[in-house]
Amino acid sequence: MQEAATPTMDGATSDSAPRIRPLDPLLVNQIAAGEVVERPASVVKELVENAIDAGATRIAIDLASGGIDLVRVTDDGAGIAPADLPLAVGPHATSKIAHATDLERIATMGFRGEALASIASVSRLTIRSRRPEDDGASEISVEGGAAHPVKPTSGPVGTSVHVRNLFFNTPARRKFLRTAQTEQTRCVDAVRSLAAANPRIGFRVSADERTLLDLPPDQSPRARALEILGRELDSRFLEAHADQFDDARGIALWGLVGLPDIARATNRAQHIFLNGRPIRDKTIQHALREAYRGLIEPSRHPTAVLMLETAPDAVDVNVHPTKWEVRFRDTSLLHSVVLRAVRDALRAADLTTTGLLRPLPGTLRGSEAIQPSGSIDAARFVEYFRRDVPASTGGRLDYDRLRAALDPIRSESHHAATDEPPAHADQSPPDASHVPGFLSPRPARRILQVHKSYIVTEDEHGVLIVDQHALHERVMFEVLLERVTAGNLESQRLLTPAIVQATESHLAALDSLAPLLTRLGIQAEPIGPTSIAIHAFPTLLFDRKVDPVEFLAELLDHAETDAFNPDSEEALRDVLDMMSCKAAVKAGDTLGDHELANLLDLRDQIERSSNCPHGRPTSIRLTIDQLDKLFHRT
Repeated sequence: MQEAATPTMDGATSDSAPRIRPLDPLLVNQIAAGEVVERPASVVKELVENAIDAGATRIAIDLASGGIDLVRVTDDGAGIAPADLPLAVGPHATSKIAHATDLERIATMGFRGEALASIASVSRLTIRSRRPEDDGASEISVEGGAAHPVKPTSGPVGTSVHVRNLFFNTPARRKFLRTAQTEQTRCVDAVRSLAAANPRIGFRVSADERTLLDLPPDQSPRARALEILGRELDSRFLEAHADQFDDARGIALWGLVGLPDIARATNRAQHIFLNGRPIRDKTIQHALREAYRGLIEPSRHPTAVLMLETAPDAVDVNVHPTKWEVRFRDTSLLHSVVLRAVRDALRAADLTTTGLLRPLPGTLRGSEAIQPSGSIDAARFVEYFRRDVPASTGGRLDYDRLRAALDPIRSESHHAATDEPPAHADQSPPDASHVPGFLSPRPARRILQVHKSYIVTEDEHGVLIVDQHALHERVMFEVLLERVTAGNLESQRLLTPAIVQATESHLAALDSLAPLLTRLGIQAEPIGPTSIAIHAFPTLLFDRKVDPVEFLAELLDHAETDAFNPDSEEALRDVLDMMSCKAAVKAGDTLGDHELANLLDLRDQIERSSNCPHGRPTSIRLTIDQLDKLFHRT
């Protein structure tokens, strides 16, 4: 007797080919929900974005059991027509785009028309809405994807969306949710992120009759950012701004960047917004890291709030279901604008660490902050993005209006600026030829060397304590960087080659390092299966008595790591870090009065003198106020 065919996993039998069939519409929406609706915070994000697009000025979010049992988002926006309510909960129906070309200029938070349908497929959803011209409100309910007829009800102008029992019909998804407290925290974080980019809108979040967040409308961008990050950090932030409009796809930026002392162990304190949309972008994060290079330790991450505005057609936001990721048309322009803006803000500030392990707030290296070329007033810059904008644009300006708005501000800033440059603007870097032996002394500075490691002096703010090795390391780094930027480092030939004992991997690394070694003034080649001969070495390192064998052996070990790319600018800086560390004076070296004075003079002349190339502080200041408190004078 013939055996029965064995069913396969997809329901077909083993003796027949699998059949292709259309999926049930509910299953389609549930699959989409798997991409869009990960947890209650995903629901909050989608519904709040819809409220922003509707032109709301106040948005209230109510949660029960962390949003698992209830998410209610209420706004005072434009509302939805009764006849459109069934379409609103249907798949891929939206008022925000109409043609394929609209995808190239997306200026709203949402545009796919799948969020409400996806949410409705895995919850019990009710929408109550009223337009200003309507006599009353209308309501539609959906349970597990099945919609009920629209019915009249009472309610104010705006929209209220109730999402109950999330994942009630997909228990496998529900069991992956965390505790109610964890989900609630994520919901609040999602609102904070959207609120930071929309200071004109008031936000309130409550849970189980407790108010968790209450942000008033019409806040300034700085005030809203500090509400999100913490008002106590006000003095720890610098304003950064820049604009680049050389072509039709320019970028404008305003933001707050944290002083190095509030860098975090992760990048979660970096809040990045593009045209009012919170995003995550590796190009921007890399530019931030580069701007802080040498000011924080490599394992730390800067704290920052960056708001960027660009033409809608200069960026593709349709690359990820949750819209967290975007694709820029010109990533090099983006990187350069962010890097320049943040570097200018940091360069203008006095980053010297105080006795409380914080830079002195509100002080600048010169008499005023460095203003980038063509810069604009930061607060007014953001105001132009958020005021008098029609609701149909989603609360944002289109690119043409943006450029028109920036021109008068830039012009006013230009006319208001003084003709005199900042006190530090014309300071040239120290003469590299003098650095190893230091400069000639500057008289009348009282200086003390303590334990052959620290330099103690005074400045206008109090007592300054300097780590002599860390400061000289920064000086040597800046000198080496200046020289290698101008050309290859000057080198000196050895009378007899220095021999490095090498492994097979060292020999392979040496070949990949050849262009970098040429820039550094190092001439080395294999002379056998286990040996490398050094024929020339940088003159500056010779003068500082750096051992060529020890240095090249360490460099070859470093080059074997996966993260080391010898062709990158980052690798060059890493090697210059090594060179400057070995060339700098050490803790325990006795320095004469002239050397002490000249090292402090160099501190006043170089950039980023507050930190060594590895990010450690070079100087700590005890302010007069701190001294008075220590001695109970106040």
